[in-house]
Amino acid sequence: MIPEPRTIAAPKAMTFDRLLEKIRYEGAYPTRERAEQALRAVLGGLGAQITGEERVAFAVALPREAALVFTAEAPGIAPSPAARFVDDLAVRTGGTAATARWDAGTVLSAVGALMDPSLVTRIIEALPTGYALLFGRAQLTTAA
Repeated sequence: MIPEPRTIAAPKAMTFDRLLEKIRYEGAYPTRERAEQALRAVLGGLGAQITGEERVAFAVALPREAALVFTAEAPGIAPSPAARFVDDLAVRTGGTAATARWDAGTVLSAVGALMDPSLVTRIIEALPTGYALLFGRAQLTTAA
């Protein structure tokens, strides 16, 4: 069941412009345009990874412009492992694996800070191992 939109929506103060400034500052990007390129590449790629209720809840929690980027690409059948997500991001942006990891970590940490922590946990649990680190969280595993 999807939580009520008012409980997962982005705070009213977090506009797309403020989100970009947060990403620019935290990622030490030289310009707003570079921060927006990172946001578009990361959220576009992540949109292809998340399905179902989590996809809807994630989109609702983003500022409108970011949600449109996230939902622009149809999700695949199965999410890619985090390492492949980063490698694909590097190919799409023409960067290196290191810059793609930086972009993914910066954008997903900033976006994750907007959301209800339980939603971020559900998203991470729905994805293969490794995405928690991209969201700025420890990758916890359960004992066998």
